[in-house]
Formats: sequence, structure tokens, C-alpha cells
Amino acid sequence: MLRFSLSPTGDMTIDDLRIAIVNFIVAQKHGEPFLVRMDDTDKAHNIEGKDTEFMQILEKFSLTHDQVYHQSEHLSIHQTLALRLLEEKKAFVCTCTDTDSSTCSGQCKAMTEDAYSRLKAEGTPFVIRIKAPQESIVFTDIIFGEYSATPEETGEAVILGSDAAPTALFASACDDMLSNITTLIRHARHIGNTPKEIHIKTALGYTGKTDYAHLSSIENAPSLKQLFEEGYIPDAIINYLILLSNPKSEQTFFTLPEAIAWFDLEQIPQTPAVFELETLRRLNREHLLKMDDRRLSMLFGFADTAIGKLAKVYLEEDKASTVSELEAAIRPFFSPKSFDGEMGEKMSILKNIIWEAPMIDTYEAFEAYLVKESGLSGDALSAPLRKLLTNSTEGPALDTIYPHIKSYLLEVIS
Repeated sequence: MLRFSLSPTGDMTIDDLRIAIVNFIVAQKHGEPFLVRMDDTDKAHNIEGKDTEFMQILEKFSLTHDQVYHQSEHLSIHQTLALRLLEEKKAFVCTCTDTDSSTCSGQCKAMTEDAYSRLKAEGTPFVIRIKAPQESIVFTDIIFGEYSATPEETGEAVILGSDAAPTALFASACDDMLSNITTLIRHARHIGNTPKEIHIKTALGYTGKTDYAHLSSIENAPSLKQLFEEGYIPDAIINYLILLSNPKSEQTFFTLPEAIAWFDLEQIPQTPAVFELETLRRLNREHLLKMDDRRLSMLFGFADTAIGKLAKVYLEEDKASTVSELEAAIRPFFSPKSFDGEMGEKMSILKNIIWEAPMIDTYEAFEAYLVKESGLSGDALSAPLRKLLTNSTEGPALDTIYPHIKSYLLEVIS
């Protein structure tokens, strides 16, 4: 079982998305279930609707899951497990309510049952801490290698707060144990928590084997919202994030299903990856070019193969690389034109001729017809005709554009 967990206290980041992708790939590669967990123990900072937003993002990237749940659903289980550790003398009541183990004096470990009862009767705030391990905790991280923490470094972490709510550390350890997570892939900032979680699970009697992989940050990464607004598509973003994770891959352009076959968790570098927008732009352009024509047109409000082919003209000539840039290039074809000035006069002449013209199959015949009917030629014809058809003074050659817009001519010139 693999899991992707995220707290609904802020936006999903590029780092978060990469971790979700890597978890999904490893689960698919080894035929294991993939679990999504909402770490909503921090009630004061949870943002309403963020959990739904997270699921929509995962769906957008085709990261299908076998199970999803909120940690808050396990509140009573977490409390029961904490009390069990207390009963077994593996945890103790502490009036040092700060969650940092370094602030605990240690005197509370000698507290008697009577003293504990008085605390409850008097309403004195207290927490439950797990006792420090007797020996160093050592584990091997797939990316960073051997990692060791002394008993002092592991400390005596709070497992239940003064409000009787489980701490994020304890809830995570319990849920990973209950779900039998076999490979735990997450951000490198959590590597210091791993010995504490191993200690908690061991104290609870868990004997299952867990492999760990902690991923360093992606530096200079934009927000997902920014990438979506600028017109980067999920296939390209996934392609790039996998490439950053396996930079020595022989392939640079691929889909998620293709990457599952060769992805290697052990090839993820220890050093932070650097996000380069220009590389993503190139991949985005390649993925758009490979897309079905009609589906491509649907990305910016059409549903027509011809418009998809028109978009690919701009992609092939490297005049656009994102959906937003394609829309900015193609929407003006269908927007009102200005017929002011000398250019506008020529456009009006051409508009009237085209309005009365028969359907003409090729651009060469279309251009010859306009020359004959208008008396215009050369730049005197091409400049106003381009402006009339595309609403722009520059762009791909008209003979390249014409085959894809000929059925829309009357709509374009209106």
C-alpha cells in the first residue's frame, strides 16, 4: 500500500504533486493499492473545500486512487492507541504542554495515578508523551541512504495534545500502521520525523516492514494555479515532473503510462531539482502537437477538427506553446474587425467580394479570385486579407491557414 497525504490548510504545490505522481507510479509498478489521505487534524487552519480541490487536481492528472479518507475519521482510534501506550507505561502524562520534546523537564514521568487524577479533577492542562526509545533508531532511505537518530534526537514527542486531539505526528504514524503502508514516499522535510514515527509504531507492536523515500524540494517552482492559468496541460506537467525525478532517463517525452514501465525510485537525486519553465514549454508544445485535433480545439472553446489543425499550424511554427497562447492566436479570427483607415477600406472591399464568392477549395484559387475581383495584388492584397482573416498583421502564411478556415470564412469576415 502506498499513500499520498496532504493537509487541507493551503494549496497543493508542485512538490506535493510530484510526490503524488511518484507514489502513484510506484503503486502501479508493483501492483499495490494507492491511498489518498487528508491530514485534517489541524482544525483551526483547515480551509473549507481544499480537500475537494485536491481530489479534483488528482483527477485532472489521472492519478486514480483505491481509497480516500480524512484523518479526523480515525480520531477515536488515535485516542484509544494513545491511551493504550499510557496504560502500558510506554507513554506518560505531562504538564509541559509544548509539543517540542526539548521543553519537557522529564519530571512528569514519575507522576503517580493519584497525581494524574488530581490533574483531571482540577482541570490542569496536560498532554500525553511517548517515552524516548532505549536505543538509536536506524533506517535506510531509498534516496538518502542510512539515517540514524539517537534516543535524545528522537525525544519524547507529544502524541495527544491538551485538547485530547492526536498530534499530526502520532496520527500519521497510526494511520500508516493501520493502512500497512509498505513504501512511504514524501518530502525530505519529514525525514527527521521518520525515527519518531518508527518509534511510535514499534511501541504499538507494529512489525510490518516499511521502505522510505524522501524527495528533496523543486526549486524555483511556480504554483500549480499559475501553470493552469498560463495553459500548461497535465500531460506535460507530469512529463516534466517525472523527468526531474529521473533526470538520467533516456526518454524525455512520454506519457504517464509509458513512464510506469521504466521509472526507478532509486534514481531520484538527493539534490534539489531546479524548475525550468522553458523546458516545460517545450514539452507542453510537444504534447499539444500529439493531441487529437478535435480534443485540442476543445481546450480553448471549440469542438472542431479544423480548428485543432489550425492550432497545430501555430504549434508547428513555434508561434505558440500553451493553450493560452493558442487561444490568443485563434480567438481573434472570430472577433470583430476594425475597418478604419486605408487598410480598413481594402478590408471592406475584400469582405464584400468574399461574401458573394462561391466556395473555393484551394488558397491559390481563392487568391486568384480576389485579385481578379478587387484589382489588388501583392502587399496591397495580402496585408488587408491577413488582417481580415486573422485580425492580426503577422502569423503563419495564409496558404497554410486557409485550408482550416475556409468553411468558416463568412463567420471570420463578419
